[in-house]
Amino acid sequence: MPSDWTLLHARIDQTLKQRHLLPQGETLLIAVSGGQDSLCLLKLLLDLQPKWGWRLAVGHCNHRWREDADANAAYVEQLALHLKLPIYTATAPPMPATEATARDWRYRALSRMAAEQGYTQLVTGHTASDRAETLLHNLMRGSGADGMQALSWQRSLNPDLGLVRPLLEVTRPETAAFCQQHSLQIWQDSTNQDLAYRRNRIRQQLIPELQTYNPQVERLLAQTAELLLADVAYLEAAAADLWPQVMGAEPDRLNRRLLSEAALALQRRVLRRFLQAALTAAPNFDHIEKCLLLLKAPSRSQSDPLPGGIIAQAKGDWLILCPPLDSGSRFSQL
Repeated sequence: MPSDWTLLHARIDQTLKQRHLLPQGETLLIAVSGGQDSLCLLKLLLDLQPKWGWRLAVGHCNHRWREDADANAAYVEQLALHLKLPIYTATAPPMPATEATARDWRYRALSRMAAEQGYTQLVTGHTASDRAETLLHNLMRGSGADGMQALSWQRSLNPDLGLVRPLLEVTRPETAAFCQQHSLQIWQDSTNQDLAYRRNRIRQQLIPELQTYNPQVERLLAQTAELLLADVAYLEAAAADLWPQVMGAEPDRLNRRLLSEAALALQRRVLRRFLQAALTAAPNFDHIEKCLLLLKAPSRSQSDPLPGGIIAQAKGDWLILCPPLDSGSRFSQL
């Protein structure tokens, strides 16, 4: 163990063991922005490396959003060289227009680095604070449980690369304290103060307000996301088992009688999957509820038009998706 071993080192070491996140001898590409969370992650993994036998490298993405973006990238490169770690960088060709565009480009760039250099795990510094912010962000967008548990401990980016987030039980104040304790020089990202971004408003305005009601709100929201993660995994598995039982021989119909006997949560998940394959836009709550009403509606009932002009019809035991009917149709609308 290093001489500066802390309780946080012990916590992450235990988390890795319990959750089987980063097995012995894996090759890890660590996403480092230069901010406190990624520097905390880098220091922890570097200190744990002798025990776990990993091969480590640093990956940095320059979005070119700020005047100091090139200096930021140079700082991360010098840090990696000082730590004797390989460093791989990518610079966005056109400046990403939105946070979502930037995130998509960043994951593509990091995945490409990992593939080219033979790393099997991409490790990021997402924290419990990020989890709480994501839950609130997606809640306000109208996401269901799936959106509110979006930050998982690990997932596959492609058949050869996993994404791992070992700090999901660590809060941002804890990463700041760790960096201060170890004299890690944090690169301050000025865009984190820009209230034009919704996430920054959540971080700087909404969460502090919620903390006046409960100082532990960040940790509790992160725990809620963890609970939802298990619930969603269970429901998705159950819906996948139910899917072949209710689907007809043709992809535009399902057995509404059989589906109506399932639990309501499974009915909604199967209907969402059914609509996703047919609609021109992702189905929302209203689209799914309109089809839900048709499960027990009289035969020859129908919905009003869904995206793309598709109409859902109840016909005998079947729920059928078809083009809009003529205005003179005798079907009743729901």
